[in-house]
Amino acid sequence: MKAYSMDLRQKIVDAYDRKQGSQRQLAEAFGVSRSFVEKLFRQRRQRGSLAPKPQGGGHKPLLDPQALELVRQLVQQQPDLTHQELCDAVYQQEGIRVSVPTMCTWLQRLGLVRKKVSPRQRAGHPQDTASSPPLPATHWPGSPNQVEIH
Repeated sequence: MKAYSMDLRQKIVDAYDRKQGSQRQLAEAFGVSRSFVEKLFRQRRQRGSLAPKPQGGGHKPLLDPQALELVRQLVQQQPDLTHQELCDAVYQQEGIRVSVPTMCTWLQRLGLVRKKVSPRQRAGHPQDTASSPPLPATHWPGSPNQVEIH
């Protein structure tokens, strides 16, 4: 949310100083919340300024570039690692604790969306692979497209 302008802040304070109404009345007159007006006067008392506090900046990303490269390498070497196993590996090698949802988010940001390989596919069972021939279609007895399977 964008901060209220300095012009509006100054008008509210000037009106209050000229005794044109209570904080509640001024909040209503200027179309702001009463809590904003209260905070505005508290800020003036404590900091001596009406300027809004700096916004944003966020926080430092949890995974630094070195940890992200580690994740890339791990996924490339072992694409069937679970998110928890990736989190554990990052903690063991980089000392950074990351939750499973955070790891999932970072994998998506890195474009490393992974599809798990089932143990049966790793073992080479042909019925689990995409190249298996499709099973023949069967129909209910008596339908015009009935196929007999021998």
